[in-house]
Amino acid sequence: MKFAAIDIGSNAMRLLFCNVYESSSGTLFKKAELIRVPVRLGEDAFTNQVISKEKADDFIKVMKAFKLLLEVHRPIDFRACATAAMREAKNADEILKRINDETGINIELIDGGTEANLIYANHIAEHLDRNSSYLYIDVGGGSTELTLFSRNRHVFSRSFNVGAVRMLNQQIDKSTWTGFKEWIRTNTADYQPLIAIGSGGNINKLHKMARKKDNKPLLKEDLEEIFNELNALTLQERIEHLGLKPDRADVIIPAAKIFLSIMKNAQITKIFVPEIGLSDGIVHQLYENYKAKSLAGV
Repeated sequence: MKFAAIDIGSNAMRLLFCNVYESSSGTLFKKAELIRVPVRLGEDAFTNQVISKEKADDFIKVMKAFKLLLEVHRPIDFRACATAAMREAKNADEILKRINDETGINIELIDGGTEANLIYANHIAEHLDRNSSYLYIDVGGGSTELTLFSRNRHVFSRSFNVGAVRMLNQQIDKSTWTGFKEWIRTNTADYQPLIAIGSGGNINKLHKMARKKDNKPLLKEDLEEIFNELNALTLQERIEHLGLKPDRADVIIPAAKIFLSIMKNAQITKIFVPEIGLSDGIVHQLYENYKAKSLAGV
């Protein structure tokens, strides 16, 4: 079985195709293909609260390309979701209607709570120690989603307008940043010791830079060391010496700062990075809905 997910983020747009295999030992989700296009909608949305004509045109071109790939792959089902940048753009409805008219793709404008729940739908913590507490951390361009899972129980999901593109453009004021840290300290205090599970392109890249094997967590001191190394280089040096893509080289520092702040305030010493994100959560939910309908005979 194959499912597909489209994630319209603040920094990039992603199309994920995922194969799902069922066996007596469980269900396996295997990524077949991931296409990422760096159309930075957050640059417009967080500065002017409007998506410019140029970026809107690029957005539509990407969606037309995604439509063709969907026709080739023929997934059982797919879902497209837009997050923080489109939530703030005053012309979001107009653009999404145009996309629907020209491609037939309906993009859902989801709120922060839905975004957090979709990321949580990956159920990574269920494969770890059920007696421990885990904090899912997804740092995007426009928002950060936190989900706490303790003793096999979902405690909370919360979205904050704290993201790497916002921080890069100095669009997070002091009171928002202070409130963010205070909220984390207060709401994680009763769930110690706490382990983090990180998602998003930036933490995936930071994990690879630390040369950690897939199942090994990234320690807080590892992340601090990489952050200091990155911060000591210019943007051009990060691109040339470390081989980072231009659209990753600038946001990776503020993203690392956000992860470090969360870990510090939640007293977290290590973070697992299973390379999952919103698009993976969408696929998991699509599969669960498909199975539920099959069992119901729909």
